[in-house]
Amino acid sequence: MSVVADHWGEAFRRLGRPVRTVAGAGRVDRIVPGLDMDATPGPDLPDRLAEALEGTGLVVVENVCSLPRNPAAAGALAALLAGRPAILHHHDLPWQREGFGDLPGWPPDDPAWVHVTINQRSRQELAGRGIEATTVYGGFPLPGPGRRALARGRLGVAPGRWLLLQPTRAIPRKNVPAGLAMAEALAADYWLTGPAEDGYAPELERLLAATTARAHRRVPPGLTMDDAYAACDAVVFPSTWEGFGAPLIEASLHRRPLAVGDYPVAAELAAFGFRWFPADDPTPLKAFLDHPDPALLDANHDIARRRFSLDALTAQLGALLRSAGWA
Repeated sequence: MSVVADHWGEAFRRLGRPVRTVAGAGRVDRIVPGLDMDATPGPDLPDRLAEALEGTGLVVVENVCSLPRNPAAAGALAALLAGRPAILHHHDLPWQREGFGDLPGWPPDDPAWVHVTINQRSRQELAGRGIEATTVYGGFPLPGPGRRALARGRLGVAPGRWLLLQPTRAIPRKNVPAGLAMAEALAADYWLTGPAEDGYAPELERLLAATTARAHRRVPPGLTMDDAYAACDAVVFPSTWEGFGAPLIEASLHRRPLAVGDYPVAAELAAFGFRWFPADDPTPLKAFLDHPDPALLDANHDIARRRFSLDALTAQLGALLRSAGWA
């Protein structure tokens, strides 16, 4: 079994399947240079891949054959897996992201493979292109309690002051300006935990220099994301596009109110019964913070725990393996 996604790996282990992780970098079992999304593969990539995947009965391909940022690696992997059991786990598809558009023959397909999407929208879009897929929503472990006082002290958040957490990277579609605007309207501290990527650093610096909010960057050493969620009073997730949006579930599991951008898949997830606030209007979130309603937070937590837990993911993957005849 070769699988990269941490939560999928844990789910497969729960199903009694041994897991071998393979990637171009990171903390994995096998490193194969040239496999990263933005890498330039060498001519030996097919041989390296064949060696890394030797002895695997089922290969789970995490986005390599989904978003064409490394077509050479995708082509080598598709050729190696032709006729072999494989799951192509699609997080992003080219027509969903600016700069790619529709590509003939993409994503690659084979009768021996099963395509899995992280939302129904992508499943329907693949169906319109002649590729049958199954949707498997993400599964999340139950969080630790987090150290609220420690994290707020490390950041220097004043007692009684609200802290607004944006647990994202800084790239255009994460909509940092909307997060800053929400913090300004609430007179709250603002905490952006992820780095600037894709050339966005100069724009981020300009935004931070212009904001009236007291802004914090990244997660200081010694703190965790559990600490960050515990420290904040609300979460803002103003993205304009996400394939899923892990902070939607993480905020719910941490019992934090959440302001969400109007991206398409958010509505699909909200249909499970979540109650969120708009990211472009601070009034509803401010009203909640002034007069908190624990019942709302408890209801969101219950939905996240029942529908998006590791147990739920394990059950979905078990059913997928059985339906494909791989159980």
